[in-house]
Amino acid sequence: MTTDHPFLADCRARLAFDLLANTWNAVTLWALRHGPVRHGELRDRIGGISQKVLTETLRRLEFNGLVARTSHAGSPPRVDYELTDLGRTLLTPIETFGAWAFEHGDEVVAAQDRYTRDR
Repeated sequence: MTTDHPFLADCRARLAFDLLANTWNAVTLWALRHGPVRHGELRDRIGGISQKVLTETLRRLEFNGLVARTSHAGSPPRVDYELTDLGRTLLTPIETFGAWAFEHGDEVVAAQDRYTRDR
């Protein structure tokens, strides 16, 4: 990465931006911060996410090495999801973004309202 153009198409920083650009990625990672959880419980923790979207999100996070899926034999069989060590490294940036949103969210909403009103 050069200092002249830090966000070129092949820049590794874009990986992080792409991962956090999808709202459900960050929300799902945050919901997994306390340890392994089953799909249904995770969906309840998150709220407002369909089963299909949660499944797609978990697959995407697993593909990127951020979430691990563990199948347990038994009757009925059970599947748990948990953060990998790599996934845990994103908790601090997610918390920072959340704190920023808490502090500045009203300003953003006000700007959106002004923009809509003035159009």
